[in-house]
Amino acid sequence: MMQDREIVRLAFELAGIVELLVKHTRAFCYEVMLSAHGCPQCSGSLEMIAESRCRCRECRHEFDPTVQFQRCPACEGRLRLRICRYLCRDCGADVASRFVFDGLVFDRAYFRRKMAESRERRRQERAERRQQVAENRSSPAVPSPMDLTSVPGLLEALNELTCVPELAAWAPLVPGFDLERYEAHLEPHIGAFERRFDDLPPLENDPRLDRIWRFIAIIFMAHAGRIRIRQQGPTILVVKSLETDAEGP
Repeated sequence: MMQDREIVRLAFELAGIVELLVKHTRAFCYEVMLSAHGCPQCSGSLEMIAESRCRCRECRHEFDPTVQFQRCPACEGRLRLRICRYLCRDCGADVASRFVFDGLVFDRAYFRRKMAESRERRRQERAERRQQVAENRSSPAVPSPMDLTSVPGLLEALNELTCVPELAAWAPLVPGFDLERYEAHLEPHIGAFERRFDDLPPLENDPRLDRIWRFIAIIFMAHAGRIRIRQQGPTILVVKSLETDAEGP
């Protein structure tokens, strides 16, 4: 067991020594490569700060020494960084950088552009999905307007309502219409909070005729002070009268 531990300790020590050797070798390699070059702006001495990235010790100018100093061995063309490798601008040949020791170098502008394009694509996809949802959403159901002329004599009878001071003796507008029956049906569905007239449940099977009779019933209930009616755009709202609540048990 002690022997195994000693082997592990020696292995870690050896790894540390090798890592330190690689570090010094890299620094020496860069010093040798840069010793033949000067800063393109002030001719000052250079130092490596990253793979294929150097900085002037005098003016602190930073640049890519591979692009600045190295040429294509095939045609002497200038190099350009393409994603993670260098290419000759003239013949397009791949060229190994002398200023990259054992790492990788990345085209920062390329990756910034690709990230921006990726973000823009995601933004467009989200906008397209929102547009598709909006287009597929069904339009609000709007009930057809009431046709008061569909019942003979109804308009004339409604016009007379405003001229009748006492409604107790009112006679049915249309044969078969039972006002008390409709009032008894609607009253439990009209409470202390406003409700849309079209949400009140029907009583008859004929939806058009039933809607007209419900409308007549709420007019009489409003005249009697049992409910209040108001219009909001095309919507009729009904609510139980406060006076009725006050008189209740």
